[in-house]
Amino acid sequence: MPDLSRMRNDYTLGRLREEDLAATWVEQFDRWFADVVAAEIPEPNAVVVATADADGAPDGRLVLMKGYDESGVVFGTSYASAKGAQLAVNPRAALVFPWHALQRQVRITGTVERIGETASDALWDPRPRGSQLAAVASVQSTVVDSRQQLEERVRLLDEQTPEGKVPRPAAWGGYRVVPERVEFWQGGADRLHDRIRFVRDEAEGGGWIVQRLAP
Repeated sequence: MPDLSRMRNDYTLGRLREEDLAATWVEQFDRWFADVVAAEIPEPNAVVVATADADGAPDGRLVLMKGYDESGVVFGTSYASAKGAQLAVNPRAALVFPWHALQRQVRITGTVERIGETASDALWDPRPRGSQLAAVASVQSTVVDSRQQLEERVRLLDEQTPEGKVPRPAAWGGYRVVPERVEFWQGGADRLHDRIRFVRDEAEGGGWIVQRLAP
């Protein structure tokens, strides 16, 4: 196997300075997300979502971000999934956007809330019919006997469901991660990375303070 101790790249694509920072975390995220889209990085909205159960055991997976604004970051999933069960007992999450090609990452931590029926419909309706069928037919995170069993469930549901969009099941909807901390990480030469964090300051009425972190 390769020598992992020597497997590294130096980071020299850019710097993140306080004087170049946007006024708010969401404006800074806008800038960086626009850079990711312009660079044609595959799945620019892919984000790692880390959750924990009632005992604090961590879990993580990649999902697709489906919206963001100053109120937080939104993704959709099954409420009956492993992450749904974890969020039901421990409604906090950490997000990581791994934009390696630009030597950047964004880390967000905060509380999690459901976004409501109408907003969940707005996430569900644009999904292709095949994706909707799969989401209904699959009880996410449960053990199945085989791939063939899943495919048969989808086939039967397709036959039994009128053409067009599939109604959103009650067990599927959106979550919003409401940020408490948002860190922008830019790789630096010799591992002297730039890390600048927006932190919600409840003492100042929910405003934000900006901090530089040691790499």
